[in-house]
Amino acid sequence: METLKNIGAFLVSGLRLIQTNFKATLLVLFILWLIIPSKEEGITFYNLQRITLTGPILDATPIVEQIDEAREDKEIKGVLFSIDSPGGAVAPSVEIAYAIKRLAQTKPTVVYAAGIMASGGYYSAIWGNEIIANPGSMIGSIGVIMQGADVSELMQKVGIKTQVVHAGTYKQVGTFDRPWNPAERAELDKVINGTYDLFVHDVAQARKLDINKSRDYADAHIFTANQAKQVGLVDSIGVEYDAKKRVEVLTKVKDPVWNKEDPMDRFFKRFAAEGASLAHIYFPPITLK
Repeated sequence: METLKNIGAFLVSGLRLIQTNFKATLLVLFILWLIIPSKEEGITFYNLQRITLTGPILDATPIVEQIDEAREDKEIKGVLFSIDSPGGAVAPSVEIAYAIKRLAQTKPTVVYAAGIMASGGYYSAIWGNEIIANPGSMIGSIGVIMQGADVSELMQKVGIKTQVVHAGTYKQVGTFDRPWNPAERAELDKVINGTYDLFVHDVAQARKLDINKSRDYADAHIFTANQAKQVGLVDSIGVEYDAKKRVEVLTKVKDPVWNKEDPMDRFFKRFAAEGASLAHIYFPPITLK
């Protein structure tokens, strides 16, 4: 009898807890529903992987980790790397490009231009075994830019002056409180042109293009998918269905099964990308553009 009373009391207290925290309970149940796979999903294994790169390229770590994991996973026979990015910072774009290069040396890797594949977005794509572009995509913008504001006149009107102590002739390069002098502009030109030369060299090497004719395909030109194909920046034109079929052909997998991105992973990727974008508004880097 005492045991039944204890069980009853436990159930009643549990019901009261749910009633008093109804919204919180629903939230917990919803999160569990998202992150816990169903029985059918739990036993599904995939042998082809789709990796997506979306938005500004500011941090390469999550994408590079996915690429390297796919390269090391013996069950993965081929990869579709889908890009919809206007570009971003130099170093992360290079990191992704060379991660794709490592992957393509071991497994068939098709890059798909899903929307915009420009600047650093294109740099990331160059070492894929093949590049397929959506008919409506925009390709190219192989160039480098650094920009900053000159708010010295506004500061004079407001009555604000900066105080600086520095060592090194070029330590104030890129500051916003005064116009850049000729020596500082020359210093920035040196960095920008050096980065541009690296970009063009890698594109020419990866795509087997004549570097002496780089004005035709680089020089920050923007191309439609068809125009990009004509100058050698992409191999063919098609939609994602075609790109996936091409991966299946290259891998010769008899029963192709593609991965499905977890909803929570997708949410956190977008959240992280938005946070990084906000940070770079205040701390703008040299970007591929």
